[in-house]
Amino acid sequence: MTADLQKGRMGPRACLLGLLALFVAGKCSYSPEPDQQRMLPPSWVSLGRADPEEELSLTFALRQQNLERLSELVQAVSDPGSSRYGKYLTLEDVAELVRPSPLTLHTVQKWLLAAGARNCHSVTTQDFLTCWLSVRQAELLLSGAEFHHYMGGPAETHVVRSPRPYRLPKALASHVDFVGGLHRFPPISTLRQRPEPQVPGTVGLHLGVTPSVIRERYNLTAQDVGSGTTNNSQACAQFLEQYFHDSDLAEFMRLFGGNFAHQATVARVVGQQGRGQAGIEASLDVEYLMSAGANISTWVYSSPGRHESQEPFLQWLLLLSNESALPHVHTVSYGDDEDSLSSAYIQRVNTELMKAAARGLTLLFASGDSGAGCWSVLGRHRFRPSFPASSPYVTTVGGTSFQNPFRVTDEVVDYISGGGFSNVFPRPSYQEEAVAQYLSSSPHLPPSSYFNASGRAYPDVAALSDGYWVVSNHVPIPWVSGTSASTPVFGGLLSLINEHRILRGLPALGFLNPRLYQKHGEGLFDVTRGCHESCLNEEVEGQGFCSGPGWDPVTGWGTPNFPALLKTLINP
Repeated sequence: MTADLQKGRMGPRACLLGLLALFVAGKCSYSPEPDQQRMLPPSWVSLGRADPEEELSLTFALRQQNLERLSELVQAVSDPGSSRYGKYLTLEDVAELVRPSPLTLHTVQKWLLAAGARNCHSVTTQDFLTCWLSVRQAELLLSGAEFHHYMGGPAETHVVRSPRPYRLPKALASHVDFVGGLHRFPPISTLRQRPEPQVPGTVGLHLGVTPSVIRERYNLTAQDVGSGTTNNSQACAQFLEQYFHDSDLAEFMRLFGGNFAHQATVARVVGQQGRGQAGIEASLDVEYLMSAGANISTWVYSSPGRHESQEPFLQWLLLLSNESALPHVHTVSYGDDEDSLSSAYIQRVNTELMKAAARGLTLLFASGDSGAGCWSVLGRHRFRPSFPASSPYVTTVGGTSFQNPFRVTDEVVDYISGGGFSNVFPRPSYQEEAVAQYLSSSPHLPPSSYFNASGRAYPDVAALSDGYWVVSNHVPIPWVSGTSASTPVFGGLLSLINEHRILRGLPALGFLNPRLYQKHGEGLFDVTRGCHESCLNEEVEGQGFCSGPGWDPVTGWGTPNFPALLKTLINP
């Protein structure tokens, strides 16, 4: 038990034991995640009940304070028209603002102490507490929970989860947002390797997307690389036993990095980097972040979910809340269906993303690889938005293809590019004009019953997502596709722009969306052709939204024209 937990003071011990007794009896309790979907995801199978003495690591999200003020500050530091633009908060500033009340800290700590929790660790902002308990203790603490072993996914990952909802004492209703490590199963990568397109003859044609193709299409010269003289840095995150190998990165740069200055090693790995086989997604993230954001120091956040009760994405959020000095740009290829997440969880994660925006971090998330998505509600089809792509505090990246897959041509929609409208978050003010314009002018809108027209619309931008070369486990692999590819590319180019800003004594770009929408996509190639996929039924026949002039919910404002985007974003 940490010193903080041991020294917390909160009333007579009899009250605590009484509270625990009430809880164990199942009385006066509430469920913080009543809407958490508990259907077993496809490909996961139960291996039976967990041993009562098995150790679990659970994360308790403590209720934060001053969230309205935090939202106001994010808007102020991200809006170029504000006097506070670029004056980002430090981690300590954020902690001072959102730190749970003394009553919350003491109540939760005493409750866990009485339950036998041990080896508890907090974060700088004190709004998360991760503790170890036995299965027996956890099931007593979290009434209704019943822990089972599960196996699933391509790598036959093992996790411990509860298929049943949990309840907390009502006395904790105002102190705990949710408990992590019970319900959410690891999402499966949607990255895919497509068949090679067949065209007659190959003279003068490229054979897939490589760094040189990226640099040609987006108008980068050999001089568009990091200077190596600033404290500029960028990062990507890898989850679910996905690892990169240094040798793969070195081979990738040897094959494809000969015409621009670059770094061939990762500067820092945060977390545990496994020794197993490299994952294609992790290899792709690192290789294209470091070739687009060439010669810039790169970190990799590795949250493999080694312990079966951990949630890797949640672990990444905790890392952000515990480090004062972080890279300016973070790219993440991760997402879940909004409807598969509890309201408590999705709102709290959104707050964590808001905290990052307040600190001036640029977070880019892949928009997903299922187009508009599709699900059935009471027998009626609807599109299925993805989170965190739908968060109003991240920049979401969609995907495009070359009009001619073997030539560096104009881009069209990649039919898998995720996009749509959130069913959880209302449309933020920064995109009001752009989205209203699309909804009023698009000639190809799906039926209104399929989407929430008043929700946060995404993506915000796009980049090529089709036909990449990746080196993984010493093998060059062609035709890898997904928004997991477009996201690190766009992130790397933003890192190059940060390099110019830092050299001029300007702050890093920070949360990009308010500026991006104010500029109406200036500096981006507008993608106006193509639609993405959706429900395969008679009403929409597999077609979701379509791109058009200006912003659209398939490719956002478009893809980067680097010199023009640099000119747009270099000014204060």
